[in-house]
Amino acid sequence: MKHKLLFATIFVIAALGACKESKEITRSGLDPAAFEKLIDGKPNQLYVLENTNGMEVCVTNFGARIVSILVPDKNGEMRDVVLGFDNIDDFLSHKTDFGAAIGRYGNRIADGKFTLDGVDYQLTINNEPNSLHGGITGFQYQMFDIEQVDATTLACTFFSPDGDNGYPGNLQVKVIYTLTDDNAIDIAYEAETDQATVINLTNHSYFNLSGDPQQDVLDHVLYMNSDRYTPVNEFMIPTGEIVCVENTPMDFRTPYAIGERIDADYGQLTLAGGYDHNWIFTAPSNIEVLACQATCPQTGITLDVYTDEPAVQFYTGNFLDGTVTGKNAIVYNIRTGFCLETQHYPDSPNQPEFPSTVLRPGETYTSRCIYKFSVK
Repeated sequence: MKHKLLFATIFVIAALGACKESKEITRSGLDPAAFEKLIDGKPNQLYVLENTNGMEVCVTNFGARIVSILVPDKNGEMRDVVLGFDNIDDFLSHKTDFGAAIGRYGNRIADGKFTLDGVDYQLTINNEPNSLHGGITGFQYQMFDIEQVDATTLACTFFSPDGDNGYPGNLQVKVIYTLTDDNAIDIAYEAETDQATVINLTNHSYFNLSGDPQQDVLDHVLYMNSDRYTPVNEFMIPTGEIVCVENTPMDFRTPYAIGERIDADYGQLTLAGGYDHNWIFTAPSNIEVLACQATCPQTGITLDVYTDEPAVQFYTGNFLDGTVTGKNAIVYNIRTGFCLETQHYPDSPNQPEFPSTVLRPGETYTSRCIYKFSVK
């Protein structure tokens, strides 16, 4: 009997080992085994989405992060167009936002304070003197439960308890990633609360459409369907003004190379060390209208952005400083990635003239962003 039990145990262990070894390296070159780790008592792993065109997207539980996006260039060569790491340990050891679902509040809240229904709230401070992207332990540093619905869909869920980083209300969050057959990543957000709170969810992927982040993104050509933006003070908090982009380096209604005016003698660019601002869409909250478009002339890879949010934070990797080494042992230097974070305005809880970000019990927060890839 003991021999039979021993044989059965050995068989199970061998079978588990075989299953683990059978996980193939992804087409983007990621090893799923490098993402297997127990974090906060939950198993982390790598999930792979693939459409009929061979486009591949990889996501992991930690921060519900997009780890890689593999798309074809103008010659049919597949290229990974987002920054990140090729193992979970690097994601854990570096406080980055690469590819993450951001919450509870994307962008900055001044002094980490706001008042809601007569109650003052103090958030954790992680971007002195502000609270940025949800605070010290925002969603990007939390473990999501992920269900692979099918070959092209992931449902990522997370529970944020009352008082999480100072925010009120028990919040249940869902982020659904869908890879479509027209080479788009459709990101749908939902959230419900049992107490009035503020919320502003977004994705923080850093794109480099050359597929080679040893190169910067300054040659990428950008269009934005926006005629206004919100200027910031020295702490990167909106001043409350809404300013026309005309005759400024902030005007991308006519496509410009990102680097063509990034170092112009313009106060807002000097404050931020480049682009790191909130643009207001000309057709806000209309997901049928093209919001942004970026193209890499070298590869022809084009990213179209559609959203039902009123604005976008365009950021040019100004704080990448060569201290982080990412996938394929590539050092990420300044401006080697750009972000298009669809969202409500920064610091809205303290600026009542901005569109509201308040969510109340009985309501369902929804937001949608589509990153669609093609070739020019």
